Amino acid sequence: MTLGDAVNDYIAWRRTHGAKFHSGGRLLHRFCDHVGRNIGCGAVGEADVLGFLAGKGPLTSYRAVKYSALAGFYRYAISRGHAVRSPLPVRDDEPRQPRSLPPYVYSRNELQHMFATIDVSRRRALQLDGDTLRALLLLLYGAGLRFGEAQRLTLDDVDPGEALLTVRDTKFYKTRLVPVCPQLADALKVHAAKRAQRPFPKGTASTFLANRTGTPLIAVTARRAFAQLLREAGIGRSHDGQRAPCLHSLRHAAAVHRLEAWYRRGADVQRLLPALSTWLGHKDLDGTRIYLSMTSELLHEASVRFDTYVNGGDHE
Repeated sequence: MTLGDAVNDYIAWRRTHGAKFHSGGRLLHRFCDHVGRNIGCGAVGEADVLGFLAGKGPLTSYRAVKYSALAGFYRYAISRGHAVRSPLPVRDDEPRQPRSLPPYVYSRNELQHMFATIDVSRRRALQLDGDTLRALLLLLYGAGLRFGEAQRLTLDDVDPGEALLTVRDTKFYKTRLVPVCPQLADALKVHAAKRAQRPFPKGTASTFLANRTGTPLIAVTARRAFAQLLREAGIGRSHDGQRAPCLHSLRHAAAVHRLEAWYRRGADVQRLLPALSTWLGHKDLDGTRIYLSMTSELLHEASVRFDTYVNGGDHE
């Protein structure tokens, strides 16, 4: 069997077993393009794999992602008789991946300045206008949604009156209900009234966030608009020890700021963490930990809590 056919079979097999496997599938297709789709699946050599793993730039954590995807594919290929052995190098011989940089977490002042700059930033927008960009950012920060989840929300999924969102087709093929605060519910109600003045290509199944023509948002357009907003708001990476700010950083900020607020009011944070995990749509707490970066504000609130615990009283 050719490599291309074996990869197609593997992707189909993963999806029939409940995995979306979009990014993994794209990665394996890039491997086919690198090696050659018509080569025999069992004829791929270690040199071919090493060339693909190395890429063209400096070592990043993406190498480990590529290795993991290929390892899964070759386990499948060997079990089906498409290959006799795996051409991957021994994992212990793989270079140690660089330490992942902590995500950018917007400060509250940065968020205020960002939202105040939206209308100026989108004053010449042809499709994605300021009203829609504002609603998108509010959903990412105020409801902790992933971009794809906000992008897919339909008019039926948003109920400002009940202050509730129905988030479907999530990362793990689940549907969850996300309650929102009264302020966000009011903002969504305002946006819903403006959205009603635009076309509804699919009736109430049309997307809640839409371009001026009623068409759904496109990821690349939203990211470009947000990058422009950051430039005009003067927000950028403050030092090399963290990732660059991006749309997904709003979700990090939502989690961190929620944790800071709990510390500030003396809540039982350990008991509330599972609720935060559910709100973010994670399967378990492991998925939530990556969002809980230790900002200076979070460190301060944690130290205040520790001070209170040690001294056995209230901390003013």
